[in-house]
Amino acid sequence: MAASTFDQQTKVEKLQTYLRRFYRWISRPQVILSLIMLVVMFYMVIIPLYRMIVTTITVSDSDLRVLKDANIGDITWYHWLRMLTSKIAVIMTYEPLLHSLTISLGATVLALAIGGLMAWLVVRTDVPGKGIINTLATVPYIMPSWTIAMAWKVLFKNAKSGGTPGLLEFITNQPTPDWLAYGPFPIIVSSALHYYTFFFLFVAAALLSIDSSLEEAGELSGAGRWRIMRKITFPLVVPAIASGFIMTFSKTMGTFGGPNVLGVPVQYYTLSTMLRSNTGIGNYGDGFVLAIVLILFAMVTVMINQRLVGTRKSYETIGGRGFMAQKMKLRNFKGLFTGIMVVFQFIIAVLPLTLLIWSTFMLRTGDYSLNNFTLAHWIGKGDISINSGEPGVLLNPRIYMGAWNSIKLSLFTAFFTAFFGVILGYAIVKGRGTRLSKLVEQLAFIPYVIPGIAFGAVYISMFTKPVGPIPALYGTFALLVVVSVAKHIPYSSRSGVSAMLQVSKELEEAAAIAGASPWQRFKRIIFPLTSTGFVSGFLMTFITTMRELSLIILLVTPTTAVLASMTMRYIENGNEQQANAVIIVLIVLVLIGNFIISRFKGGSLKKGLGM
Repeated sequence: MAASTFDQQTKVEKLQTYLRRFYRWISRPQVILSLIMLVVMFYMVIIPLYRMIVTTITVSDSDLRVLKDANIGDITWYHWLRMLTSKIAVIMTYEPLLHSLTISLGATVLALAIGGLMAWLVVRTDVPGKGIINTLATVPYIMPSWTIAMAWKVLFKNAKSGGTPGLLEFITNQPTPDWLAYGPFPIIVSSALHYYTFFFLFVAAALLSIDSSLEEAGELSGAGRWRIMRKITFPLVVPAIASGFIMTFSKTMGTFGGPNVLGVPVQYYTLSTMLRSNTGIGNYGDGFVLAIVLILFAMVTVMINQRLVGTRKSYETIGGRGFMAQKMKLRNFKGLFTGIMVVFQFIIAVLPLTLLIWSTFMLRTGDYSLNNFTLAHWIGKGDISINSGEPGVLLNPRIYMGAWNSIKLSLFTAFFTAFFGVILGYAIVKGRGTRLSKLVEQLAFIPYVIPGIAFGAVYISMFTKPVGPIPALYGTFALLVVVSVAKHIPYSSRSGVSAMLQVSKELEEAAAIAGASPWQRFKRIIFPLTSTGFVSGFLMTFITTMRELSLIILLVTPTTAVLASMTMRYIENGNEQQANAVIIVLIVLVLIGNFIISRFKGGSLKKGLGM
C-alpha cells in the first residue's frame, strides 16, 4: 500500500514537473508569437488550399445539370476526369499548359540573356553611365507587367486580328504579320523585357562578389576568355541565375495581363487566362483543377532549383586574403556598347510610355494622325460615341474610386504585411533551431511557390461561404486585403528575419534582467532597432500591391475595382485609349511611391556599382 502511494506521488511530481516545463516553454514570447502565427498561417494558407481541393472533388449546384443522380456535396472525380482525360481536356488543359510553358521558358531564357549581359557590362567593364543604366534597368519592373504588352499592341497590331491597324501598319500601310502582332512571340518578348530586371539585379550582385583574381589565374594558366567565362565565372553565378530563373519562370507562368492582352484576341490561351475564363462563368471546379496544375508546376520548379543549387557544396567567392574586382577595358568598343545600351534602355523604358501616352490622345483607334487628336479620353465630359459614354479619366468618378481603392488596398496590405514580418522575424530568429520555428518558416514560404492567379483562386473557394465566425467575404474589399497580405507574407518574413538577425540577443537579455516585460522589450528595443526593415518592407509592399493584377483579377467586383483591374475591363470592352490612360495614371502613382522608397532606402547594389 505504501509502495502504491509512493508511485502515485512520483507520478504527480513528474506531471507537475512536465507542466512547469510546459508553462515555461509556452510563456516564452517567441513561442507565443509562433503559435499565433501558426494559427494565422494555417487559416490564410492551409485551409484555403484544402477548400479548393475539396471543391474539385465534390458536387456543386452547377454540376447537377450534368450529374443527374448526384447530390450536392457528394464525392466526384468529374472535374478531374473532364480536365485531364476527356476529349475537351486538350483544349481546356493541355494546350494552355503547353502555351504557358512555352511562354515561361522563352521569356526566362531571353530575360537571362538580356539581364545577364547587362549585368556583366555594368559590373565587369568600364562602360560609362552606369548610374543611368542601373536606374533605367529597374523602370520596366516598376511599371505594371502588362504595360509593355499594351505598348506592343499599339505598335504592332494589325487590322486583320486587332480590328484596327497599329502604328507601324498606319505608317507603312503594310499589315504586320500575325505572329508579330499577337500570340507567343510578342508575349515572350514583352514578358522578358519586363522581368529581365531579376537577372540584372541578381547576376550583378553575384558578379560584384567575385574576386577577379580567380579569372586572372585562369588567364595566366593559358585559358581563353570563353573558357574562363564557362569554367570560372559562370559556375560562380549559378545561384544568382537560379534565383532569377525561379522568379522569372514562376512570375511568367502565372501572369495574366500580357497573355490576356496579346493572346486571348487570337484564342492563344494560357493556364492563367483559361483559369480566369472558367471562374468567370462560375465553373469553379474546372478552374480550380487548372489552379492546382499551376501550383504543382511552380512547386516542381522550386524543387528542381533547390536540387541544382544544392548539388554544389560551396559557392564561396570571397576569402580572407583580400578582394579585387578588376574591370575589363572596352577600348574602341566602348562607344558601340554604350550606344547599344542607351538605345535598348530607351526602347524598353521610354518608348512604351510614349506609345501609350500618344494613343490616349487619339480619338479613334488605328488613326495616329494629328487630325485625330483629342483630349476626350482625359477631360471629356462623356459622349456615347466615345468610351461607351464614360467621361475622361480625370473627370471620371470611377477612376477616382479605383485609384482610392488601389491606394487603400496598398496601405492596408503594406501595414499588415510589415507587421506580420516583424512578428515572424522575431519568432523565427529567437526560436531558431527548434521544430516550431522551422514549421512557422516553412508555412510562411508556401505562398511564394503559388502563382498569383492560382492563389487568388484559392481564396474564391475559401470565402464564398462563412468560415466559422468569419462571414463570407467574397465580393468585399476585406477579401482583397486578406489575399494580398497572405501572398506577400514570404517576402515580409524574409525581411523580418534579416532585420532581426542584426539585433544582438544580449540587448534583450539585459532588458529582461532589468525587469522589462516582453512587451516593453519589444517596444523599447526590438521594434526601434528593426524599424528600418519595417519601413522598407512597408514601402516595397505598397508599390508591389499598387500594380498587382494576377492576384486579384478573380476577386474584384465593380465596387472593389482597383486601377489595375479597371485597365483589363476597359481593354476587354474595346476602350483601349481609356485603358492606356488608366495605365498612365497607375504608373504615375507607382512612380510617386517609388520616389518615396528611394528617399528611405539606399541600395547596396548601387553603392557597389560606384554610383
